[in-house]
Amino acid sequence: MARPSIAIIDDYQQTALTLADWSAVEARADVTTFHRPWRDEDEIAATLAPFDIIVLMRERTPFPARLVARLPRLKMIAMTGFRTTTLDAKACRARGITVCHTTNPDSYAAAELAVGLMLAGLRSIPAGQANMRRGGWQEGLPIGLPLHGKRLGIVGLGKLGTRVGRVGKAFDMDVVAWSAELDALSDDAAAALEVRRVGKSELFSTADVVSLHLVLSARSRHTVTRRELEAMKPGALLVNAARGPLIDEAALLDVLRQGRIRACLDVYDTEPLPADHPLRSLPNVILTPHLGFVVADVYAHYYRDSIENILAFLNGRPIRVFEE
Repeated sequence: MARPSIAIIDDYQQTALTLADWSAVEARADVTTFHRPWRDEDEIAATLAPFDIIVLMRERTPFPARLVARLPRLKMIAMTGFRTTTLDAKACRARGITVCHTTNPDSYAAAELAVGLMLAGLRSIPAGQANMRRGGWQEGLPIGLPLHGKRLGIVGLGKLGTRVGRVGKAFDMDVVAWSAELDALSDDAAAALEVRRVGKSELFSTADVVSLHLVLSARSRHTVTRRELEAMKPGALLVNAARGPLIDEAALLDVLRQGRIRACLDVYDTEPLPADHPLRSLPNVILTPHLGFVVADVYAHYYRDSIENILAFLNGRPIRVFEE
């Protein structure tokens, strides 16, 4: 019987094989890693057609039903994370492909990045770095704003939003929050989470910094519309380290071009962000390449679980089988 072939894809920083011990898998299968984003779906299908098992990193490469149908040898997908909006699990089941997920690491990495983006945006850290690299000093930099005493608006008060709110408190910010779920909480319950509950319109119209921390779903898509963006205070900062489609991108571009607000973005409607995307040229935007969860501890956790999932599958006893 031929050895199974395994593709580890989406390994942009070439760390998959160094952050976990793959030796038990490599003893039983041929492992190949892929490091760059795909050009298009045809390239994905042509490249991955020979593989029996594919290891995904979160939602970087979409696997709709039409792509799944073009992978005749595929028997298992080792998915990192425990939820997905880009993998058609029903299509996989229909073709007899087992999808296994990982457990969720205890990580606040995305919350930490959101705070870093706040500081970068309010203190013009990337522009200051660019000046220094060019041999300059403070010329051309906007005057900075402190976090202390400013209002932080948290949209989505789950684990990450709560952590960002606590960091805001440490800077003596006035922390307010809104989400659809928060509407069901009493004021006392919101206070127990160390925030003050406000309405959506009040949050966007009064916050100096707005930070998004919602899970993307049909309900949360375009939570931030033109109405919310145009209501923001002049000079206010919008931070999104959650998911790109939480914001109406066309409206965001229009409002940013007016120069009234600033944005720090780690996530986008299309990822990787196209090289010619207009966001890349706007002076009032700081962009990072979806680094929210990208830390060694998270990757190591995901790959250790994926190794366990692959070995269990090869032994005929799959674990952590994904169920929608």
